[in-house]
Amino acid sequence: MTRIIGIDPGLNGAIAVLQGEILDIIDMPTLTIERNGKSKRQVSASDLAQIIRRFAPDDVKPTVAFCEKVGAVSGQGVTSVFSFGRSFGMIEGILATLQIATTFVPPATWTKGVGRSPGKDASRARAMELFPS
Repeated sequence: MTRIIGIDPGLNGAIAVLQGEILDIIDMPTLTIERNGKSKRQVSASDLAQIIRRFAPDDVKPTVAFCEKVGAVSGQGVTSVFSFGRSFGMIEGILATLQIATTFVPPATWTKGVGRSPGKDASRARAMELFPS
């Protein structure tokens, strides 16, 4: 049976692992750094790589990943857009390095595909409908 890794790439995103049923859901690993006198959160590359490797060991094949294909949002600042792009690229690089077949899915595609209503809370509600346990 195929193991599936689903990734919401934002700082407040998560990694979900399924193999017939939900095996685990993990918050996106972040760390806080000081930059220009301000505390900033960013995705922790080493922690993210450890999480993905733990759920995609060589003896569990096939493993595939689906990651939300994100882009800049109108009104976001340059720093925010760069930070988001950095996180997305990090995820793409880790998945490629671990040779995990990956599909990047635009938000409009996956929300329509799962029958989700608009809004972040609607995603959680739909997930609970699909996976009640």
